[in-house]
Amino acid sequence: MAAIVYQTDKRTGITYAYQSISYWDKEKKQSRAKRTLIGRVDPVSGEIVPTRKKAKADVVEAKKPGPVPTEGVSRSFYGATYLFDKIGDKIGITNDLKKCFPDTYKQILSIAYYLILEDKSPLSRFSKWAALHKHPYGKDIPSQRSSELFASITEEERYSFFRLQGKRRTENEYWAYDTTSISSYSQNLKQVRYGVNKEDDRLPQINLALLFGEQSNLPFYYRKLPGNIADVKTVKNLIADMDFLKCKKMMLVMDRGFYSEDNINALYQNHLKFLIATKLSLKFVKTELDKVRDSLRSWTNYSQKYELYASTQKIDWAYSQNRPYKGDTLRGERRMYLHLYFNHEKAMEDEKELHSRLSILQEEIESGKRNPENEKLYAKYFAIKTTPVRGTKTMAKQKVMDEAKQNYGYFCLVSNEIKDPIEALEIYRNKDLVEKAFGNLKERLNLRRLSVSSDASLDGKLFVEFIALIFLSYLKKAMQDQNLFKKYTMQGLLDEFDIIECFEQPGAQIRIGEVTKRQKALYENIGISPPTSLQ
Repeated sequence: MAAIVYQTDKRTGITYAYQSISYWDKEKKQSRAKRTLIGRVDPVSGEIVPTRKKAKADVVEAKKPGPVPTEGVSRSFYGATYLFDKIGDKIGITNDLKKCFPDTYKQILSIAYYLILEDKSPLSRFSKWAALHKHPYGKDIPSQRSSELFASITEEERYSFFRLQGKRRTENEYWAYDTTSISSYSQNLKQVRYGVNKEDDRLPQINLALLFGEQSNLPFYYRKLPGNIADVKTVKNLIADMDFLKCKKMMLVMDRGFYSEDNINALYQNHLKFLIATKLSLKFVKTELDKVRDSLRSWTNYSQKYELYASTQKIDWAYSQNRPYKGDTLRGERRMYLHLYFNHEKAMEDEKELHSRLSILQEEIESGKRNPENEKLYAKYFAIKTTPVRGTKTMAKQKVMDEAKQNYGYFCLVSNEIKDPIEALEIYRNKDLVEKAFGNLKERLNLRRLSVSSDASLDGKLFVEFIALIFLSYLKKAMQDQNLFKKYTMQGLLDEFDIIECFEQPGAQIRIGEVTKRQKALYENIGISPPTSLQ
């Protein structure tokens, strides 16, 4: 007799449905039941959602660990996909994906490999690439199947992966945090909004926030944001996510777009270390800069390495914390280090840019071709006089111009931990890792403009792109450490590996084609053992 039995997993809260078939056990002389998993129970509709069946290759692998002999004779390109197989094993991506996506991790890896190796190519060309390469999934993934794969990736699974990857990363390095805008052709996506586009694209957009390790050079976490959310509003949610991901010792590096008193107070409140750029116009910065403006540019403060002057002022931050549960505000002082810098070349560049701008404004005024958008600047920098005989003439407001140039070449950083200004500068300058990662994400991974039509597909595609970005980031750091960019572009290096073939036939292990000494050396430079015929 068959019946449906429901059982709730206490750890996850998910209710599963099983088909229970009763039968008589002759040996034990009692009624027994055999249960078979049918699927999950949708908490809203109450309907049973069938579980995904394991791919045949996965079942075989589970029964017999190790290399699986091929069922037919094949010849495939293998050198580059082998490289990513080994990188995935080395930094734990493959293992963590397998834990979080046991049924689909091979498809995720195969698409990530394709996105990296086929620079800027659309997913519609995956079939051709899959037929020529040996890759984790080993089969074609048509466009419809890839869309279904993206839509199947849940928020819970993504965060499980973030947590696993986070455990593999050191807690003693700073994490650079930044956001970028990604334009979208579809306005049906919930978070697509018109906002401040960082590439002056006139399309609506979503924003993407990314955390990147400054020593490991590996991305750790990302989050999708509505397109109209300003950077400064994202920090508190970032802090909340870090708590959810069990990251208590985060040390954040951010640019001045994330600065606000509320954000600094929140970072202190959560005992997080930070290094953040600030505006010179802030009252406490102006006060401290005026104190050291004359002494800052002394020889003792000069850094030959960076060709600038640097000094640090220890200050007290006026900390405040609203406590709704007590109905009061907690106030006090917190230690902070204000790092001040002066770069002479930057000052001259800024002054040259101002003079060029002023020349354009003056010409617009005197020629009678005034730009309505510049009226405030005309009045700010020039006294304008018009007569019937001499026409329109301008007189520079020199005092205003001098005030504008007063802070040229200066910039500042604040931190609650780093005492040395040069150390702070080096850590902050490494923040461009995030900007370069965004460049890789948009350019090489073909994510400059989104063309997906549903939020579920968008979330899944972003996750697979993120997996590809981790591989790219590891490879880029290895190339930088070994000075390989002097001889190779990243595409050139991948092409060097991609021509290595492998041969498979029934009843035999995989056989690797010829690997040159140069190719072996390149594998070793990247920290990967070259492929051999016994895998």
